[in-house]
Amino acid sequence: MTGRDLPTGREKTARVRAMFDAIAPRYDVVNRVITLGLDQYWRQRTVRALGLPAGAAVLDVACGTGALGELAARAGYRIVGADMSAGMLADRRSPMAAVQCDASALPFTTSSFDGVICGYALRNFTDLSASISEMARVVRPGGRVAVLEVATPPNPLVRAGHAIWFRHVVPLIGAALSDPDAYRYLPDSVAYLPRGEALKKAFRDAGFATVGQHFLQGGLSQIIVGTRAGVVGAAAP
Repeated sequence: MTGRDLPTGREKTARVRAMFDAIAPRYDVVNRVITLGLDQYWRQRTVRALGLPAGAAVLDVACGTGALGELAARAGYRIVGADMSAGMLADRRSPMAAVQCDASALPFTTSSFDGVICGYALRNFTDLSASISEMARVVRPGGRVAVLEVATPPNPLVRAGHAIWFRHVVPLIGAALSDPDAYRYLPDSVAYLPRGEALKKAFRDAGFATVGQHFLQGGLSQIIVGTRAGVVGAAAP
């Protein structure tokens, strides 16, 4: 998949699922290399940003191999994972319970979790609006969401260096260690992602309040955080 051939609809779902099935065995290793090890630090920041008490029930949407969920479990959360890729679920590093499903149709009851985490997946969702709405639906009023995603650095010099790394070096690393097409798709997939206020608005429109956006390492990645609107203890619709 390339910038000239970014799929949509059912084609995107099928191709993204097949891509992650293929790269699952080397996914974590390649992530360490292409982020110079920063991805683990960014995941730890995401777990801290969730800000829930120990014992809270948290859903890891697009959990993949469980790298984010594992850190959340170490923080004392009760984790359940969900991912559409059978290959990623088969290679998950964490013993957490997980189900195979699309993020736009989560098989959980309304308000059944205290929080939701999600790492580097928004741009891979076929229906981003429906997927964020599903995150909001399964979180109780007053619950929290913390989403880690790529970003575009605001500083021109940092942005230029990031572009060289992301668009030229990362595909070479991916080709050497895993699947060439997958890591050519990675920088192109940013085109799917709303930026700035548009991304925060998508979370507000879904039912999250006090939505914040925090840039990491000068904007190499970002964390979107929000609190589920509504009255704690209100009856679920």
